[in-house]
Amino acid sequence: MNLFTVRARDWKVDGGASFGVVPKTIWRKYCDADEDNLIKCSNRLLLIKNNDKLVLIDTGFGNKRDEKYYSYKYFFGDNELKKNIKKLGFSLDEITDVIITHLHDDHIGGAVEYNKNKELEIVFKNADFWISKQQWDWAVNPNKREVAAYFPENFMPLKKSGRLHLINEENEYIENIYFKIYNGHTQGQIIPVITYKNKKIIFMADFIPSVFHIPIPYVAAVDIQPLLSLKEKEEFLNQAVENGYILFFEHDYYHECCSLKHSKKGIVMDKHFLLKNLI
Repeated sequence: MNLFTVRARDWKVDGGASFGVVPKTIWRKYCDADEDNLIKCSNRLLLIKNNDKLVLIDTGFGNKRDEKYYSYKYFFGDNELKKNIKKLGFSLDEITDVIITHLHDDHIGGAVEYNKNKELEIVFKNADFWISKQQWDWAVNPNKREVAAYFPENFMPLKKSGRLHLINEENEYIENIYFKIYNGHTQGQIIPVITYKNKKIIFMADFIPSVFHIPIPYVAAVDIQPLLSLKEKEEFLNQAVENGYILFFEHDYYHECCSLKHSKKGIVMDKHFLLKNLI
């Protein structure tokens, strides 16, 4: 098995939305914000080469929305999904599977694009797509809290393709990749657990978006069930320390991976490092 980091996009998000009830006077000690209260955020994806499988986890924003929509996302830098996959020496058509943690726009938007005829087409033409049934049902009948993050053009073409797999329960659907499911951030978020050389690497998605969100009360304001997020996070962190899990962060601009340890303040980051230094 070979693992590759793929940067899809760098952007900025409101610090208050990111840290929820934790006041800025506390979180700004650890995470810088600009004059507009925006903090840096990444879309850091994972590409996994495993025997005859080439698996991508999440797809980033893509580019289907209009200029007004993207003006609120505050993109910066030159990272781009397709360009960076090609830099790794892979073709988009080589990707066999795409695991979508959930269907919010910054995780699924890059799976479908408009072609030159202004028709929707799937970017990864030979891939099967994996999404939880809970999340799919949630997205096709969106609640008022999340409706602005769900766009049918991002995911309905996947269903029409006949290559969409909707999973109902946790399991290892792809060799060495176990699909865990959490419901605090949104219903049916898949958190992939990758077994690599006797290590467990956890793709954190929006479950724990960054190192700064490791403390139990640090839950994003956008989570639909924040009390459940607290419970899920506490249980996971204890398991992670006990079993020596490696956390891989999708949204942490500053930290790619970290290990954990117990401290007087609870469970905290032990060491942070790049994935390439682990493998």
